[in-house]
This record gives sequence, structure tokens and C-alpha cells, in this order.
Amino acid sequence: MLLDRLFGMFSNDLAIDLGTANTIVISKGHGIIINEPSVVALQKSRYGKKRVLAVGKEAKEMLGKTPDTIEAIRPLKEGVIADFDVAEEMIRFFIKKAHNRNSFIRPRVLICVPYGLTQVERKAVRDSAYSAGARDVILVEEPKAAAIGAGLPIKDPRGNMVIDIGGGTTEVGVISLEGLVRSKSIKVGGDRFDQEIISYMKNKYNLLIGERTGEAIKIEIGTAIKEDEPKKMSIKGRDQVSGLLKEIEISSEDVREAIKEPLEEISTAVVEVLEVVPPDLAGDIVENGIVLTGGGALLNGLDSYLSKRVELPVYIAENPLLSVANGTGAMLEDIELLKHITAND
Repeated sequence: MLLDRLFGMFSNDLAIDLGTANTIVISKGHGIIINEPSVVALQKSRYGKKRVLAVGKEAKEMLGKTPDTIEAIRPLKEGVIADFDVAEEMIRFFIKKAHNRNSFIRPRVLICVPYGLTQVERKAVRDSAYSAGARDVILVEEPKAAAIGAGLPIKDPRGNMVIDIGGGTTEVGVISLEGLVRSKSIKVGGDRFDQEIISYMKNKYNLLIGERTGEAIKIEIGTAIKEDEPKKMSIKGRDQVSGLLKEIEISSEDVREAIKEPLEEISTAVVEVLEVVPPDLAGDIVENGIVLTGGGALLNGLDSYLSKRVELPVYIAENPLLSVANGTGAMLEDIELLKHITAND
């Protein structure tokens, strides 16, 4: 009855995939209307007060390039709200943008969150959304949304396994009859890959690079497997010994070496979930394989890497970057699906 009231015939309803790297907003009846980086730029005054200067794409352009009076912040770290006030401002901005900056509309909001969030962290998400202008808030766990967005038959009495690798976390879930049977959340994702690349360049080449460069390296030549012909890329940074600026050429083998530890942590989490899956559901997973979603699924060779590690077929979802958002949006449109999914939480 409550969900019927919350998600009835209201055109203002929103679903939000609140990610560490990107925030995606879905409007009921209109699909995805916002897809922007989870970054906020703040202008600092001489009196110590801060005001929002930019949010999303414009704010991300400022990362690592701001003067002392401007601070670019990512309010979510490892899937958790690290700065409550800034997260609230970001959510408020996206809600207003979704409704053409009409501050009088107070929408009902469905927010997707990592499975491993504590009750305190869940409350922080809810409070941020309420403070940002939401009328009602319902939280849904990412593995379920990812499975729905990937088109898995989660209503059936069979095991569906999904691995969602986002910016801050990796969610591993086995779903049957619309409920999570086994799941695990680890604080390893695309951001960790970036940091490992930055550290590797510093340790091997004495080259200091920023977050934006680390991410660019991952996207352009990142790989989880050894390639017959490694890709090359020129990067610029500062020599930490001489202090001078320099340019070097690196290869995809450098990146593979840099990110081998977080890759191992992800594969270990998958193995740990597989080890506790009920036998009958395990048979379904052996037959149907595992589906990979999230931005991390785009890392070259990751499906092959994981398949070799767990000795099972691993497939990349059709649109992995939007799997969680599409699944969240599907629940926004389907009241019966939403009721069943939340009844199993």
C-alpha cells in the first residue's frame, strides 16, 4: 500500500543511480535525462564560506586544475557519502535540473546503492535526498538493479549471477526469485584502478600524474590480460626527482602490471560468493555463466580474465555502463516489480 502511494501516477518521480564516478537520473516516462560526473566545484570566500560553483561535467573539468579559491570535490568515496553537505548540494542540483530548476517540485525518488552499505550509510543517503528536496525515498541494492538492467530473468527460480564494477565498489550477487541469495560488496572499482596506475607511474618512472591522466590511461590502454601487441601511449607529468616536466611512453603492459592487485581482489570476491552458492543454483550459473556490468566491464579483457579465474563463462552486458541505471528505471516504471524487489530486501 505504501509503495502504491509512493509510486503511483506521478509524473515527477525520479530514479537515481548515485555512483561514485557518475550520477544518472531517470525520469518516469522519459528514461535517462541526466548522466554526469559526481563532482562538485566549490568557490571559497575570504570568510571561509563556500558556495557551489559548478556540478557534474563542468566541475569535473576543474579537477586538479583549480586555484586556491576553488575546490573540486567528489562527495562519494568507495560507494559511500564522504561529504554529506556536498552530496546534498549535488543531489539537489540534479533534482532541480531534472525538473527544469523548478524548486517547488518535491519528487518521489528511488535511489540505487551498493549492497554493502551499513544502516548508518543508508540513512546518510536518505537524509541527503530528503534534504535535497525529495518527498519520499526508497533505496534499492545495486546487484538487483544491474541484473534487471542486463536483462537477466530474475523472476525465475534459477540462479542469475552478476558482477557490477562501478567507480567505487564491486558488487557480486546471485539472484533468484527477485531476491539476493548470496552477495558480496568490496570497495574496489574504477577509482582504485586509477590510483594504482598513478602509484605505478610514480614508483617505476618517477613521474607524478593526476587523477585525470590516470583515468585516461586506464580508458585508452588499460587491459586485464597480456596482449600479443601491447598498446602504446605518451603521457606527460612532473619528474619527482628533478621537478621538471617530462613526457614518456608507456604500454598496456605497464597498466596490466599496475592494476593486477585490484583485479585479484575482484576475482577473489567472485570466488568467495561462488563457494557459498546453494548447489542447485550453482548448476544454473555453470549453465548460464556470469554477466559483467558497470564501467569496469569495459576494461579490455576483463571478461576473459575472470572467466579463466573462476572457470566459468563470463559475458559483458549489452550496455554495461547503463545497466544499473536501466534496471533502476525499470523499477520506477513497474510498480509490481518494485514491490517484489523491495519486499526481498
